[in-house]
Amino acid sequence: MTPTTAVVTGAAGGLGRAVAAALHADGWTVLLTDLDPDAVARAAAPLGGWSRALDVRDPAACAAVATEAAGRGGLGLWVNNAGILVTGPSWTQDPATRRQVVEVNALGAMNGTLAALDVMRAQRHGHVLNVVSLAGLVAAPGETVYAASKHALLAFSIGTLADLRTAGLRDVHVSCLCPDGIWTPMLHDRLDDDGAVASFTGTLLRPERVAARVARLARRPRPVVSLPRWRGAQVRLLDAFPRLALALLPVIRVAGRAGQRRQRRRAGPNPS
Repeated sequence: MTPTTAVVTGAAGGLGRAVAAALHADGWTVLLTDLDPDAVARAAAPLGGWSRALDVRDPAACAAVATEAAGRGGLGLWVNNAGILVTGPSWTQDPATRRQVVEVNALGAMNGTLAALDVMRAQRHGHVLNVVSLAGLVAAPGETVYAASKHALLAFSIGTLADLRTAGLRDVHVSCLCPDGIWTPMLHDRLDDDGAVASFTGTLLRPERVAARVARLARRPRPVVSLPRWRGAQVRLLDAFPRLALALLPVIRVAGRAGQRRQRRRAGPNPS
């Protein structure tokens, strides 16, 4: 896919900023968006300076961003990266917290996808890339509400891709990237969080590695890609055999705590 204009949500820092930088280096003209207008403007400054404040929970705001991006030679790519993580048993989160997680992670990505597709369906080409998580492939212990929101996004993405093909749109794509835990501010304060052990059970990824995979996937769409690949196979196996997953829960928790201790040693006193 030839780079044109790309939109990245949640791009003020962490993975979103790394994704925007990787796409910019790959030739895309990138519009960085985030809830914090000042932070995203600073992130955009070395990448061409194009940024907008965006609350992904607002469908009209997503549509306005898509229209603006399309005005610069067509909207080629929309990356739904904005997301929030809450941990702990599902019954410990109040209704407002549960609603916020679902509204940002699932409904927000749906808003972005549909806003982008309004443009892409008319121009008959384009690509929506949704950053899901391995938690979208398996019920991650301790991250139940987060995983539920990511499961919803995965189902929506694959179903929407099927709808596009049914409508005869062969050059409009939807891809899902499901990375393992990523060492970003989302996890910096989770090294002592018992509810976050699932995020530390595998290979803790640097945001630059995930961003590089996003840039490759942007050029060659695929419905679902896990990173690393072996972790995707592992969690799909656990998802297929839930009784086995429950039996292995003590082992999973031990591995996660060990991962937290390992990362604490690596991060030192300043986890950034």
